[in-house]
Amino acid sequence: MEIGVVSRSFPKLTNEEAAQKMASNGFVWTELCFSQTDSNYWKYNGRSDLSAMTNERCRDIVETYRRHGVEVASLGVFTNLLEPDKEELQANLAYFERHMELAASCGVPVVATECGFVPGKRGIQAETYESVFAAFVDTFRWLAERAGHYGVKVALEPCVLDVVPSAKRTRDFLEQVGSEHVQVLLDPANLIANSSEEDMFSYLAPHIAYFHGKDRKVNDAYGRIVGDGDIRWPAFLELYHRHTEGLPFILEYVNPDNFVQVKDRVLNFDRMR
Repeated sequence: MEIGVVSRSFPKLTNEEAAQKMASNGFVWTELCFSQTDSNYWKYNGRSDLSAMTNERCRDIVETYRRHGVEVASLGVFTNLLEPDKEELQANLAYFERHMELAASCGVPVVATECGFVPGKRGIQAETYESVFAAFVDTFRWLAERAGHYGVKVALEPCVLDVVPSAKRTRDFLEQVGSEHVQVLLDPANLIANSSEEDMFSYLAPHIAYFHGKDRKVNDAYGRIVGDGDIRWPAFLELYHRHTEGLPFILEYVNPDNFVQVKDRVLNFDRMR
């Protein structure tokens, strides 16, 4: 089984150093978030000034990984798509569209995001859920149209903490958006409290763009490294090989001290299936 790792696992390295480190330890994919010392633009659930990130600069960065045999499976955006302020939301959408343009310019097939959240109000709020969800569907229909324009896919990473909290609800969401340009970034840790390993593939297998590899205890708010949570990894990986063989599986929540150890855990679980 081939494994990747997110670039933001190495925030103290340049892109060249991160690519070398990935390749020398047998990693073949990355999710690129412009989080390196020579391209420090990534801001979780927000946005940054991308004016210095030209198409040419993006191509140079992506080619840095490719030269080392590491394919960039996606650009990670992860801005707030549930922003209630209309002007701020429009700025976030422009930021997202710029990532689509960058991805298209260098042949990266996917741009990825979570739902986003308002700090202090993350998750389902009964009094606003219906209107927020409807607005979110409309937002994704707009993103889908722009993704079609640029020839890329938008991958949503659903999470138990957000307004798309389960595998079935994700499938419902995809059907309501109704676009071939919208796919799923499946992070099993984000759904394990609401969806079994089998449910994830039953509802989502045809729609998955790639995977995050991390774990979670079902009562935890946040994730853990693979093997430290409640996911049945041999069962999950059996389903991966049966339904989605060859899609990028990219480790998350790892760091320079443990990323190789966690890769070895995944390979061991894969042998147990």
